[in-house]
Amino acid sequence: MDSYSVLFSKSIKQDVKGIEKADLSRIMDSIHALADNPFPSGCRRLKGSKSSYRIRVGQYRVVYEVEVEAATVTIFRIRHRKDVYR
Repeated sequence: MDSYSVLFSKSIKQDVKGIEKADLSRIMDSIHALADNPFPSGCRRLKGSKSSYRIRVGQYRVVYEVEVEAATVTIFRIRHRKDVYR
């Protein structure tokens, strides 16, 4: 399987400001792993969307969209589990 390109939306800068460095390091490791496998074990497709998924990283959720034809993964949200879907 070819490697996917990982892109970040502009809102990610704001999302990561309040996250502790230890948690952010784990989150970034999980995001970089999406380049090799955009559908890891435990990922869930979001209801109402055909290409949006989320992964859990501790108390945080990473919401992303996969474009298979373009081989890209776009990260839209990195937020605490209580705030991510609002």
